[in-house]
Amino acid sequence: MSFLAPIWLVLTAAVAVPLFLHLMRRRIDIRREFPAARYLLRAEKENVRRLKLRNLFLMLLRTLVLLFLALAAARPIGALLGSGHVPTALAVVVDNSMSSGAIVDGRPLLARLKATARSMIEGTGASDQSWLITADGVVTGGARTVVLDALDRLEPLGGRGDIGGAITRAAGLVLAADLPAGTVAVLTDAQASQWPGDVSLGDVRLVAFVPAGRAPVNRAIALADPHPPRWSPKGAVMVGAAGADSVTFRVTLGDRTVARGLLRGSDEQVVRLEPAERGWLAGSVELAPDELRGDDVRHFAVWIGDAPAVQVHPGAGIFAREAVDALVQSGLVTRGQAIEVAPVDAATRLPALLIAPSDPVRLGAANRSLERLGIPWRLADPRRDETVARGAEVEGTAVRFRYPLRTAPGSGASDTLATASGEPWIVAGPDYVLVGSPLATEATALPIRAPFLPFLSNLLSQRLTREGSGLVRADPGAPVRLPAAVTGWERDSQVVAVGEAATAPSRAGVYFLRNGDARVGALVVNPEREESRLDRLSSSELKSRFKAGEVVVTGDPADLGRSAFDASARRPLQAVLLLLALACLVAEMIVVRSAEPRGQRRAA
Repeated sequence: MSFLAPIWLVLTAAVAVPLFLHLMRRRIDIRREFPAARYLLRAEKENVRRLKLRNLFLMLLRTLVLLFLALAAARPIGALLGSGHVPTALAVVVDNSMSSGAIVDGRPLLARLKATARSMIEGTGASDQSWLITADGVVTGGARTVVLDALDRLEPLGGRGDIGGAITRAAGLVLAADLPAGTVAVLTDAQASQWPGDVSLGDVRLVAFVPAGRAPVNRAIALADPHPPRWSPKGAVMVGAAGADSVTFRVTLGDRTVARGLLRGSDEQVVRLEPAERGWLAGSVELAPDELRGDDVRHFAVWIGDAPAVQVHPGAGIFAREAVDALVQSGLVTRGQAIEVAPVDAATRLPALLIAPSDPVRLGAANRSLERLGIPWRLADPRRDETVARGAEVEGTAVRFRYPLRTAPGSGASDTLATASGEPWIVAGPDYVLVGSPLATEATALPIRAPFLPFLSNLLSQRLTREGSGLVRADPGAPVRLPAAVTGWERDSQVVAVGEAATAPSRAGVYFLRNGDARVGALVVNPEREESRLDRLSSSELKSRFKAGEVVVTGDPADLGRSAFDASARRPLQAVLLLLALACLVAEMIVVRSAEPRGQRRAA
């Protein structure tokens, strides 16, 4: 047995009061001068044993009353009869990830989890502490009504969240509460992809609820990628689905449905478009609804503008001129002076595609030109060795003559697009792309390879076009780093101010990035693809994921409620002690009443 308020045990000293009064009680003899008093004396002697027993019994009852009251004030708990439960710190973790929105037996799975969580929270008392923790780590605590209101407002997230992190936070709250008992209650659909590893909680008691039943069959949009990211103005959307059945889809751009089609199983399709709109535009690919609505739509964003205007310097070489002519004929670029394609030493402005000179004598002039243009790269001494390039779009290209690229002191941010012999060969930065070899067959096989034309088109329309470069993708609720010029993002005609480092919204969609009143990019938020896989862990598999002091996994809501407050076999004993004190008072009253003369009782 232990006591929650042991300071009140000092009241047990009060039991000495009735003992002192009874022991100090003095007998007062009444002397009578008439013969009839002899009868009274004889009667008193005959009943003296009975009177002594009665007085001792009254002393015992009064002592026990004070003792029981003192013990009750100390709030004892112990492995006796007891009632209710000891003060408990209860942290309820509700897995409201996207998969909890699946319809099972005509009802969202999250509704079952919320109903079970409500019954647990309503079972808390004034001496308990309770919290609600959701899969995205949001904590609601305080009064029971506040926690229940937060539970009623709970909706499925747009993605998977972080259920492991939420449970770890719940364990921290329980330990910090420092109450006699503490329990972390986890209500989840046991989606296998949510539990990739173990969750270690230390010496914390955990109970988990997993609804019975099988996961529903699910189809999902797995792919909705614009290609290229910037359309000028033609483009395409790569569309793909996950699921064994054939399913219809539609593609929307802005407020219009621009395409419809049929996907068979996990096939992919290319939907080619040439919209009339210009600027940043939001789009989506949508399937026919099924049991999990959250992954039936996948969003994308594109910047749509006119084809870039390109000017080719005569020194760029015949292959560069003919490639640009082909792009002009296909409508991917136009003639103009917006972008320059020129040898490094002949370039006059940015944006530009800069090509290394064919004559090493021009190396000094080329490096001076790079310094004048503010480009943080320099051409090193030329090398004539047979090597192979490594890069996403130029993989395997033979390189025979090159200038290794070296960064200049105080260089800014840049990307290495391709390497040769492990050294940078093609690099890019704001408004420039620098190629470390001349575009000639004696220097490299790049200009005569099939990927050269799309590679050049991508450089001109994506890398060297200033508009439409602010496309950012993120998972729901994940940290995201935005371009430095962004002051906020907009959704549904509302603008929210944000900084360079922010957290993506928990709802999927397209959020246009703003710099003042101008759109400078788009944040595309889509659920994680693994969240569409609804296969579940068994109860034993889920139990093995938890490393805690005690783990209970059940599919019975009633059993969960009992387990949540059964963190110890001990129970509060206050009620028992108060009942015993009351019983002693009633017994004392009966003894005192029975000792009164009959005439006095009738008069009373």
